[in-house]
Amino acid sequence: MQRSPRRLALVGPTACGKSALALLAARALGDVELVTADSMQVYRGMDIGTAKPTAAEQAEVPHHLLDVAGPGEDWDVARFVMLARRAVEGIEARGRRPLLVGGTGLYVHALVDGFGVPGRWPDVARSLEAASNAELYARLRGLDPVAAARVEPENRRRLLRALEVTLGSGRPFSSFGPGVSAFPSSDWDLAGVWLPRAVVRRRVATRFEAMLEGGLVDEVRGLLAAGPLSRTARQALGYREVLAHLEQGVALADAGALAVDRTRQFARRQRMWWRRDQRVTWFGAPSDPMDALPALLGNWGL
Repeated sequence: MQRSPRRLALVGPTACGKSALALLAARALGDVELVTADSMQVYRGMDIGTAKPTAAEQAEVPHHLLDVAGPGEDWDVARFVMLARRAVEGIEARGRRPLLVGGTGLYVHALVDGFGVPGRWPDVARSLEAASNAELYARLRGLDPVAAARVEPENRRRLLRALEVTLGSGRPFSSFGPGVSAFPSSDWDLAGVWLPRAVVRRRVATRFEAMLEGGLVDEVRGLLAAGPLSRTARQALGYREVLAHLEQGVALADAGALAVDRTRQFARRQRMWWRRDQRVTWFGAPSDPMDALPALLGNWGL
């Protein structure tokens, strides 16, 4: 069998077992280091709610881009791409293979497709905050119709970012890359983990229950005691809802139910995101994602 390219990205919805499957693959192959494309596992101290690999797992197989930011720092795709590219170059310089585990779809695309990642213009961003979504979309359509065509009119975060870059850099946001709707050829293989939707829904609920039993509320309480959390850290699924419990008095049962519901919605969006990308080779299992390991290894590693 002809070997695939050295680089592999393992993608799929949250709670589908990507991290555990990647760890098994790394153990089996012996020359693999893991690069995490998760926008919340970058934060030190946010361990339980992000399902971060344990200290023992990290000691067994090298992991990159975990615990690289304090919870008071904002995090973005530009920082991820800079550090991820550096990690991949280091892995390959050691004669080993990177396995990217994602995670956050935008982060994976940015690295795999070589996006040019623009900088930040905080003053510009602040000047846009008072505008409505309709106003933002109309302004972007006038300045960069290509970018406007790629953004949903109600996606406020992306509208703000596109306008921040366009106004701050003096060049259209669309000029920095083809965007997440384009799927160019790449020197990365993309493998997707597929489980039935009902299985993912159960796994989401079971995982969050385990997080609560494992001390998630105390973890969040400790983070608050250590200092203010950044805007991005506060939006992490699970943390956002526990913060509402601790700061606003929302009943823990209600906060937990909302966290499970939002995580299920997020998994659904991730599934739709990755199904658009015809470069992804899917590896399915009826219930246990570890059952997909032999096929994954056969496709990429052996």
